[in-house]
Amino acid sequence: MAEARGTAGWRWVWWEVAAVGRTVRGAVRGSGPERDTVVQSLKAAGAAVTAWALTGWWLNAPLALMAPWTALALVDATVYRSLRSGLQQLVVIVLGALLASAAMAVTDGSTLGAMLIVLPVMTLIGTHRRLGAQGIYGATTALFVITYGAYSLTEVGHRLMETAIGAVIGITVNALILPPVHLRNVHDQLRRLPRESAELLCIMAEGLRDEEWSATDAAGWHDRARRLGQVLRALASAREWNTESSRFNPGFRLRRTGPPPPPPEKADAVWERAVAHLSAITRTLAGTAGEKARLTAPGAAFLRRYADLADEAATLCQAEEDLIADSDRAAAGERYRRARARAQELYDGLADDFREQRDPPAAAASGELLVEMKQLLHELTHFAEPDAPADARKPDGRRKPRGQGKPGREEKQGQGVKPGQEVKPGGARGRGRTAADAAADARPSDPT
Repeated sequence: MAEARGTAGWRWVWWEVAAVGRTVRGAVRGSGPERDTVVQSLKAAGAAVTAWALTGWWLNAPLALMAPWTALALVDATVYRSLRSGLQQLVVIVLGALLASAAMAVTDGSTLGAMLIVLPVMTLIGTHRRLGAQGIYGATTALFVITYGAYSLTEVGHRLMETAIGAVIGITVNALILPPVHLRNVHDQLRRLPRESAELLCIMAEGLRDEEWSATDAAGWHDRARRLGQVLRALASAREWNTESSRFNPGFRLRRTGPPPPPPEKADAVWERAVAHLSAITRTLAGTAGEKARLTAPGAAFLRRYADLADEAATLCQAEEDLIADSDRAAAGERYRRARARAQELYDGLADDFREQRDPPAAAASGELLVEMKQLLHELTHFAEPDAPADARKPDGRRKPRGQGKPGREEKQGQGVKPGQEVKPGGARGRGRTAADAAADARPSDPT
């Protein structure tokens, strides 16, 4: 038992050391959250040293510790938080210093008596939600004043001046020296969604081709689909950080280079719907597996062809990830177009086979799988036209050809044109744009 615990302890230590090593390598190799953390840490240390040099070395303040302590606390994750935290901290420090001085005067300089009077009050005030995490500094400021033993109005004024100097230095350093702009995390989470969706679709397709896939396999697929919701929540949180980091932040004007702005939130809604359809597919498959299955499983031939369709959906997700990452756009765009055409062809064939099924219980599960896959493919390939009128589409989700029904814009432009008259280009826009199309407006043109 002791030997096993020792082995587990050494394994944990090795895992921690390896994790630290990966973080250090990430900070050295290139820009990312690891390097951002290093920059913020160095900025906080520099602000504290500067505050001490100004108050302790140059001004010879009696309690110069207050300035670097405040500066260190106010180099926060965003400039907005630094400003907000500075105001909160100034309020609680003023309260703590004034109450501590009053308590020392009432108790005639008794340290214990002043603590008994002030600390319960300041600790309670510090829990007020408007003060946030800065509430605790009121009680600690009161402790500094009480234990230092200086409580005259002049000495309290010194405390406030030292605090104000530290706050100004901390906020200035955070705002003017590489001000933090949280953009990368939005891109990272947007790339995670297509990458993890593609991995799930590939694993699911491989399992469906194997006729021995089990209820455990299907439950695992559904669990992975549900865990994509965590990525969506992380993306929403990253959006909030991005919005907050842009408030009162001169970084957008001071920095000549940096990460590109994140795609608009419309892409988030697309992936939210895509994840919901993927979760519905895996839930239906889980319902058809096992001895106590709630649904009748489709035939093996249907599932094999459905696996091919899932593979093409995975290819669409992989291409989408490359396009969001702006990696080899030409190859990714070509792969995307081929996968889109192949997915439509497979879906049409599978829909035709579905109409010929004669087993109603199996047809129920097959129909649900087809409906959810159709909607998933729609999100991956028709993002630009979610509000198109229903009569403008075929039952399989494609638009009617321009020549059918009312004349298109090109036909109207062609009517009544005199010989030799120049016709201005116009007409139909490209079809089948993806989520990253509307996000970045930089997709390869689709063939008309």
